[in-house]
Amino acid sequence: MNPLVFPELLKILHEMGHGDEIVLSDAHFPAYTFNSTVLRSDGCEATDLLKALMPLWVLDQYDPENVVMMAAVEGDHLPNGLVNDYQKALPASAEITFIDRFAFYERAKKARCVVVTGTTRKYGNVIIKKGVIEG
Repeated sequence: MNPLVFPELLKILHEMGHGDEIVLSDAHFPAYTFNSTVLRSDGCEATDLLKALMPLWVLDQYDPENVVMMAAVEGDHLPNGLVNDYQKALPASAEITFIDRFAFYERAKKARCVVVTGTTRKYGNVIIKKGVIEG
């Protein structure tokens, strides 16, 4: 087990069912505004936590939007390499969908939890949707 997956996070992962979502946020995300269950992983990069979660996780097989990132606001841009870093942490078949900031916030409200990481690159937020883990 990767030590980045701390006990409180492991408990939530265990409680989640297929179709449930979790947000891995950057350090700037207003987590406490949008979700009542917030975990802190301040010393960890979101990409490293995502890599640590993938062996324990199956992305939702029935929803093509099973990995979602926040799109840059008009006139702004995503940091260089950000999307590539997330893509490398995901299974090869995963495709990232981009939604606008306010749609991302709405989805974060419904997520099982938000894990705030130490990532300081803006737009470093990702939502992953759990699929059916076959035994």
